[in-house]
Amino acid sequence: MSKVFLDTNVVLYSIDRSSPRKRDQARELLRAAAEQGNGAISAQVLQEAYVAGTRKLGVDPMTMKQIVASLGNMEVVIVDAPMVQRAIDLAILDQISFWDGLILAAAGAAQCDIVWTEDLSDGQTIGGVRIENPFKARP
Repeated sequence: MSKVFLDTNVVLYSIDRSSPRKRDQARELLRAAAEQGNGAISAQVLQEAYVAGTRKLGVDPMTMKQIVASLGNMEVVIVDAPMVQRAIDLAILDQISFWDGLILAAAGAAQCDIVWTEDLSDGQTIGGVRIENPFKARP
C-alpha cells in the first residue's frame, strides 16, 4: 500500500462549499487515508489549513480548530532545520517554490510514495516522491 502525503488544498477542499465535486473527492481522500492508516501530513499543512480555512473560507475558528485536531490523528511531520535545508535544495534544483519544496521534504521524511496536491505537475516525481493531482479529470 502506498503511503500518501496530503497537501493543504486537499484539506481545504474538504470544507469548501463553493466546489461540491472537489469537496466530495477531498472528503473521500481523507476518509480513505484515515481508514487505511497510510496518510501523513505536516505541521506546515495544519497551520496553512487553519489560516486559510478561517480567513479565505470563513470557517469559524473553533470549528477549524476541531478539523485541525482531527487531522492530527494522522502521522504529523514536524519541520526541523535539516528539512528546511532539503526544501531549499528542492526549490533550487527543481525550480519550485520553497513552500512546495517543504511539502516534498516532509513527504520524503515520512517515507511517502505520493503527494496529493494540485499545486505541482501531476505525474512528476521530485525528491523521490510522485505528485498526484487527485482532482484532475482522468480519461
